[in-house]
Amino acid sequence: MTTFALIAYSAIRAIFDLESEVFLMNLKLLKLLSKNARLKDEELAVMIGAEEKEVHDNIAEMEKEGLIRGYKAVVDWERIDNTHVSALIELKVTPKAGLGFEEVAMKVSQYPEVESVYLMSGGYDLSVTVTGKTFQEVAMFVAKELSTIDSVISTTTHFILRRYKELDVELIGKPSDDRGNFSL
Repeated sequence: MTTFALIAYSAIRAIFDLESEVFLMNLKLLKLLSKNARLKDEELAVMIGAEEKEVHDNIAEMEKEGLIRGYKAVVDWERIDNTHVSALIELKVTPKAGLGFEEVAMKVSQYPEVESVYLMSGGYDLSVTVTGKTFQEVAMFVAKELSTIDSVISTTTHFILRRYKELDVELIGKPSDDRGNFSL
């Protein structure tokens, strides 16, 4: 089960009875939408054996409840824009009493340069994905903004040199067929 499915499973438990048909149908919908958010209600209904209106209503309810937070395309920026730099930033943080890591995570999340923030186990506390136009721009953002936040003890920056797969979508090109055209 993917991380998305596990998170969705936990969240949906609070709304639906785990054994109910509605819960099981919504879990199937979430799995399908996490793989391809462009599927139409009609297609989803056929795939899970439900009525189109039921699928539409259940998706609307999951959006309203915050189980579905948005729909986003996975873009291969390397093919479009050579001025797109991303980095994974490790933050070591001193948690605050009563708040833990939440305050720092929420503050970091507010920067437009930040794509994602995760609480981690292991050698550091928060994993932050940052984008910018140049390596220097990202480095200066880390130095001037992230590293100066109260409770941040240290940062480690890992620049992403190439993306091969993102959100379960392969970004590497398909091998070309160099056999040429053939006609009879």
